[in-house]
Amino acid sequence: MKGCYQKYLPEHDIYLYNIGEAQKAYEFFGCHYIPELKMHRFCVWAPNARSVSVVGDFNGWDAEKTPMEFYKNGVWAAFVPELHDGDNYKYFVYGYDGSKVMKADPFAFHAEVRPQTASKVWGIGGYEWHDASYLKRRMKRNVLKDAVSIYEMHIGSWRIKEGCRFPGFREVADELADYVSGMGYTHVEIMPVAEHPYDGSWGYQVTGFYAVTSRYGTPQDFMYFVDKLHSRGIGVIMDWVPGHFPKDEHGLSKFDGTHLYEHENVLQREHPQWGTLIFNYGRPEVISFLVSNAMFFMDCYHIDGLRVDAVTSILYLDYARDGYFVPNEDGGNIDNHAVEMLRRMNSVVLTNYAGTMTIAEESTAYPMITKPPYDGGLGFTFKWNMGFMHDTLAYMRMDHYFRQFEHNKMSFSMYYAFSENYILAYSHDEVVHGKKSMVDKMFGDYWQKFASLRALYSFMFAHPGKKLMFMGDEFAQFIEWDYKKQLDWFLLEYDSHAGMQRFVKDLNHVYTENPALYEVDDSWDGFKWLNVEDRAQSVFAFIRTNGEEFVVCAVNFTPVVRENYWIAMPREGMLERLLCSDETRYGGSGVVPEKKIETRRQALNGMEHSAVLTLPPLGAVYYKFTLKSKGDGEK
Repeated sequence: MKGCYQKYLPEHDIYLYNIGEAQKAYEFFGCHYIPELKMHRFCVWAPNARSVSVVGDFNGWDAEKTPMEFYKNGVWAAFVPELHDGDNYKYFVYGYDGSKVMKADPFAFHAEVRPQTASKVWGIGGYEWHDASYLKRRMKRNVLKDAVSIYEMHIGSWRIKEGCRFPGFREVADELADYVSGMGYTHVEIMPVAEHPYDGSWGYQVTGFYAVTSRYGTPQDFMYFVDKLHSRGIGVIMDWVPGHFPKDEHGLSKFDGTHLYEHENVLQREHPQWGTLIFNYGRPEVISFLVSNAMFFMDCYHIDGLRVDAVTSILYLDYARDGYFVPNEDGGNIDNHAVEMLRRMNSVVLTNYAGTMTIAEESTAYPMITKPPYDGGLGFTFKWNMGFMHDTLAYMRMDHYFRQFEHNKMSFSMYYAFSENYILAYSHDEVVHGKKSMVDKMFGDYWQKFASLRALYSFMFAHPGKKLMFMGDEFAQFIEWDYKKQLDWFLLEYDSHAGMQRFVKDLNHVYTENPALYEVDDSWDGFKWLNVEDRAQSVFAFIRTNGEEFVVCAVNFTPVVRENYWIAMPREGMLERLLCSDETRYGGSGVVPEKKIETRRQALNGMEHSAVLTLPPLGAVYYKFTLKSKGDGEK
């Protein structure tokens, strides 16, 4: 490399990348404009390539015209004049194995709209952010004690615009910000928006890890999307996919003619279920690539959280392998290198961006997912509670009569509720592939299905753990989600669906306005069963508290009205109704219990007091509980 250019190739950044310690590798690798030179610098890691060239619109895609020079430690570089944002390019890689392949830039910020696959010259700056006050407030938050109600969505199918074009980030943001804030959600979680070739992967098979998909616009358009939601106080969580990548020729697969990003060993290289390649977490440069990628979205796009996809597949060497796998150095089935990658990612992200969160989608009993790395944990902020989801949905599919024999499906989650910091998630995975929509999963006739779903949501929002539901669940979309078309918004013309939407809106507001429902999600100090053994009537009642305020929740999971139903109470006081899922404006039958109820000095379930109320059919009620006198008794 000529001496005049060498100072624009900082050796320290390359060194950090090579030892797995880089946190912002995107500031060096990829395509960057160098104002002093009036040139664009291209840098790519391809240590085993025989040669690399930059090809694109600017040179007629001729591999002979713009060769890159091998700088050091596996890095190739070139400086090219007279390029502009929007110019298409790739790397022409003459691989170690003799292959000659045009590869997209692993660090490109923008790309062509599929099915085209070229990277684009694109500056990541130029957007004027307006969320400084939001970010300042975020730094002071403790998300573990905050209300968190997440609206999970797929941008391409939320609302589709005229014709067949994809909706744009900007137009979606304008509508979405009004909608989710009005509905009372605190966060939006977007399914992956990194560049991907196949719509049907929903974004979970990524080829451009640093490029926001051009389907919906430019990087600056995505910045506007995040900024707009921040302006309404809505946090943005993004699904992040460090577990695998597809075999598409222009992607990371055999990038320099060797298995560079993926494992060389065939038993470790591929996910049998998905036909995708697994990152080699034992390679330092791969760690730098992934950790920097997580940091990139927090840094450049002001993202508030990362939901890490398929953590189970990352952790287990024998995942979906029918016993054929390469064990770790101790003979076990845990990928220790992957464990260290996740710990490092969580530590780097959460220490650099106070008030943000990382979330693990992990479905096993792997210990200490949400404990800090210094205590032997993985360091995630939250974990999806897959057990709660499976048990509650299995229960709600049952005939009402048989629920009495599976009563513990609704209470079992409390045996482990505080072992991790949980999010209770009814996600997109539960409304696809023949699983039916949320409302259609419910047992019973048409009316009973809607009543049951309102009861289930009531149980979920009062249960310890943060909340997540997928788009369409809030108005009871009746068919499964289809990524090729928009939600059935026309259903809101019907009372049952409009009523469900009103109910979810009110439920969100009751949840976010009552700290007793969310401030103590991690211990028994915030939860107490009142009635938990009433199998015969399929009723559950419990109290939530933050030590100062109290909310009682009672749910009847049968279609029978329970009149004069006794609920144990820990203290003497007054109950004042906050919410009833059976109100007619929600589509209910109108069985609404008393507005105010005084406790009685009648012992029940080991407590000295109790209250009598009417429970609606397949319904739930929330009451705010005010102590008659404050004392040192049980709360």
